Parts: sequence; structure tokens; C-alpha cells
Amino acid sequence: MAELIVYGIVLGSIISLGAIGLTLVYGIIRFANFAHGDLMSAGAYIALFITSVALPWTGLPHTTFGPFSFGWEMVIAFPVSMLIVGGVAIGLDQILYQKLRNKNSNAVIMAMSSLGASFIIRMIILILWGSDFFFYRPGVLRPAIEFPLGIKIRPDQILILFIVFLLITGLHLFLKMTKMGKAMRATADNMELAKVSGIDTEKIIIWTWCIGGALAAAGGILYGIDVQLHPAMGWNFLIPLFAATILGTIGNMYGALIGGLIIGISQQVSTAFIMPTYKPAVAFVIMILILLFRPKGLFSGGKE
Repeated sequence: MAELIVYGIVLGSIISLGAIGLTLVYGIIRFANFAHGDLMSAGAYIALFITSVALPWTGLPHTTFGPFSFGWEMVIAFPVSMLIVGGVAIGLDQILYQKLRNKNSNAVIMAMSSLGASFIIRMIILILWGSDFFFYRPGVLRPAIEFPLGIKIRPDQILILFIVFLLITGLHLFLKMTKMGKAMRATADNMELAKVSGIDTEKIIIWTWCIGGALAAAGGILYGIDVQLHPAMGWNFLIPLFAATILGTIGNMYGALIGGLIIGISQQVSTAFIMPTYKPAVAFVIMILILLFRPKGLFSGGKE
């Protein structure tokens, strides 16, 4: 059980990255982006292209860092993929969502448009890579480190937790300490008041999409490092992402972090009682219960 909880924290930290990006977008634009999960897939596959095609094409050999299953290729691919997917998210907004917002389209039309965008992203992945499963470094395995209570955790998983900590800490400092971060928080509180105060809300929206897309890409890459890549991975993450966002109160970044950890731990612990195949249903059950008994989330006393 202790080992399952640790694995749940690893999974939950990945879910938290996606949920934070999702809740940031909703907090400012009031828009449930159903394409967010597939942005995670896009980030994972862009990193796969960089590590397995683009960089090897230069003739440089593959490397690994100590006990980890990857090397300098991933160090390059990780930030590049985050930037590219951030750009893709901005492009989707400029080409599609912004036009619908300008026409005062209702929430259903916006949601359906994002659902269509998610199908497009997934089909592009299927066309380019097919439906097979991929690993960043197939055949490269690293022994797990044994801790007290019989807990075994791979070095990659320890690094995943460290990277998530760095990204979330960086985002926290950005929102609290920088002028742009403070403007984003003001826009999330009241967009009309932010406009009157002279804040360029369109610029804020662009930054929001970029950060949300970048965090989604990071989550997708980390999941690929921990498990494997497949075209439906982001779609399978969609319910856990929304469950974490709702659980932690929509629009609350720190609530999304806690919600993601709760969902991840719940899913992994559930495998002690049910078949792993049914693990995704746990997030769906939690989401339904929260909507029934606490529809505004666990942290509804704070920012919504």
C-alpha cells in the first residue's frame, strides 16, 4: 500500500501539471478546453521526434545520465517541446477560439470547438506515428531504488517529482513576483475591471495559453518517461484532469495541485482492490461525487 501511494504521488504530480494549465485557462477565459489532454500527447510526441529523429540525424550518439533512462537529448527536447506546444495552444486560440469569443459564442459551442481541436491533434499524431506504443529509450531499464517499508521507486520517478516541483515553484514565483503574473491574477479576478485599469487582456490571454500549453507538454513528456507513449494518452488523461480541476475548485491553481495528487493516489491505491483496467473510472467517480456534494470544489472558500 505504501508503494502504491508513492506511485500515486508520481502519477498525481503529472496530473497536477495538466490540471494547473487547465484551471489557469478557465480562470481567465472561462473556457473548458477539451483539447488540453491532447496537448499533453502533442508535447510527448514532439519530444519523441526530437530525441529519436531530429537530434540523432546530426550524428551525435545517444547518451544516458547515470541511473536515469535518458540523456542530453531529453534535456534539449523538454524545453523545446514546451515552447512548441505553448505556441500551438496560442495558435489554436488565435485561429479558432478568439474568433468564437468575438462572436460571443456560448460555452457549448466553445467546448465543441475544443473537442474538434482535440480530434485534429490526435489524428495528426496517428498519421505521423501510427497507433503503436513508443518508449523514449526502448530497452533501457534502470533498477529501482529500495526504500523503507518495501517501497521501490525508479530514479526516473524521483526526477519526475523534482521537475514537477521546479515547474510549480517557478509558476508560483511568476504569478506572485512578476508584473505579468500579477496582471494575470487581476484579469482572472475581474477581466472587465482589468481592462478599465489599463491591462492588455489580449496579451494576458496569450500568456495564459502559452503557460497552459507548456505545462501540458511537460506533463505529457513526464508521463512518457514514466510509462510509455500512445496516441490516446492525452484523451485518457482528460477525465482525471477535469476531476482534479473540479476537486481543487475551478480557477484555483493550488487546488488543482492538491486535486491532482488526490486523484493520482486514489487511482493507484484502487489497483489493490480492482483491476488496473478500471483505474480511470476512479477519477470519474470522484468527479461525480464532488459535483453532487461539493460542486464548487474543496477550496471554494478561496478563489474560484
